[in-house]
Order: sequence, then structure tokens, then C-alpha cells
Amino acid sequence: MRVDDTDPSKLTKVQIDKNHECGLFKQDIVGDKIYVSYLTPKKPILPALPHQNVVLEVPLHPDKSDLETVDIDLHLSMVKAYRMDARYNDWFSACFGFKAILVYIGDGRRPVLGTYAPRLDGPPRQQGWLSTLSGYATGNSQRSKDPPWITFSDLAPFLVVSEKSLANIQARLPSSDIEITAFRPNIVIDGESEFDEDFWAELSTNNTPFLTLTKMCNRCTSLNVDYDTGKIADGERGTVLKKLMSDRRVDKGAKYSPVFGKYGFLIDEQENMTLLVGDDITVTKRADERPIFDWPLRSKNAQPQFYHME
Repeated sequence: MRVDDTDPSKLTKVQIDKNHECGLFKQDIVGDKIYVSYLTPKKPILPALPHQNVVLEVPLHPDKSDLETVDIDLHLSMVKAYRMDARYNDWFSACFGFKAILVYIGDGRRPVLGTYAPRLDGPPRQQGWLSTLSGYATGNSQRSKDPPWITFSDLAPFLVVSEKSLANIQARLPSSDIEITAFRPNIVIDGESEFDEDFWAELSTNNTPFLTLTKMCNRCTSLNVDYDTGKIADGERGTVLKKLMSDRRVDKGAKYSPVFGKYGFLIDEQENMTLLVGDDITVTKRADERPIFDWPLRSKNAQPQFYHME
């Protein structure tokens, strides 16, 4: 989170769509720690500081006993989180070039707004084709006894994309290249036809449904970021979002934002499952129409909301 220069209590989210330098950070999870590196570009965008050459070691489960709590607002979905201590905040401040803090959500929960949460009623409609999973994910389910919730994921815990759709976008960039990491998915499936995932509603493996897909992912300028420079890419690579505008503005609720990928929620009782590269995936439920964006970001009267247990 970025700390306001004049009001230290005011925090704003740091995300790659506005802070392109987010692409210069590399994370590795080893055991119970996350190792974060800052990859200084060939043309540095900041004055050199010692912190930038240090690999930051962050515990996955830090001791919260002495940590201050702060209110975090991500897309009007609020949560109380823990402000990590100075050694973490100083490191990120040195690498971003502005005062920043690292926050830990702990057991906090953000509410799922609009109709992004899955509806668990009604039987799945069976489909026949299989797909091969080319990504990896594990996660916790949404318990039916509690209102649906998320952590620091944007709008949903999972994002599913297909290799067929990626190939379509790559074909639009004949003089450049774009990797799947630019779209930041959790799960990548080979698929059978490009952008068919717009209509996917449920995925299964080994005859067991495990993921409910609800809304499409509306894209932003993050697609244009060059991860080697921490800036909008030069040339054709920096026009990915524009190239999607012609035919991928298919969400009636966000008519100016092109779509790529589908948001997903783990089905109850599947929190201990593991998916591996090469697993067969079946689309076991489809929607007749594309879903419509309704997260209340565009509502004039929308107010930030905290999660409340029923």
C-alpha cells in the first residue's frame, strides 16, 4: 500500500495497472517463507539504494502480536489487515521510490460484492469435451455456512484462461510476443476454441466438480507493461489492450473494457485438492449468455463494505 505524503493514515493500493514497476518484483515461495527480489532494469528508474540488492525474506505466517491494524480498501471491499514492521516497509519504499507499507491479511476476509460469488443451487449441465490443465493451483473453498469471501485477490480467488485464447492474442502481435504471465492467471487450460471460456460455468476433474466460474475478467493497461523495464512496453507490445478493444468488449456491464479470462471460486469441500500440470479437466456446466459485470465500482452511491458473518 502507498502511504499518502501529507496524510500518513491514507493508504492506496499499489497495483501494476497504475504502478507499472510492480512488474520488477519476483517472488519465490520456499517452505514457510516468501523471498522477494527487486529486478533492477537495464535503465534504472530509481536512484540506486542498498535495499534494491537485498532479497527480502517474508514469513508466510508472521507473528501478529505487535502489529498495528489498518483498514484496507480494495475495490470497495474492505478488510482490517496488519501493518508489517519497518524492515519490510523500508525495503518496499526503497524499491518503489515512494513511502510504502506491506500489509498481512491474516485471518481477515473481504466481502465478495455484486453477484460475483457463486450460486450453488441447481445441477450442472454435462458437457463432453476434455481439456488439459497447463497451470497449477491449490486453495481454500468457500464454506456454504459463511457468506462468500476473498483475501487480497482482486475480485475472486482464481482466474482461468485458455491457451487457445492466448494464441489469438499472440497472432495480433506479429512483430512482438506476449507471455501468459502478463494475464496473471492461476489456471491455464488448453481449451478447444478461442474465448469459449466466456461461457464456462463449472470445471471438473476426475468426475468431481471443483471450480465454479462466475464473471469475466475485464482488462486494463497492465497488459501493456514490459516486465523487463517496469514501464509500458515500446512498439506493438505496448498496444495489447488496444488490440483487444475491437472485438473483446463483450461485457455489457463494462462496455469499455475488453475481456480475457474467467473468475472462479473453489467449490465447497474441495479445499484439500491438488491440480497438476497435465490433469484432464472437463467443462461440466456452461452458461447460455455471457455474465455481466456488476461489482459496484461504477455506482455513484456505492459505499465500502466490510465482511460480516451471518
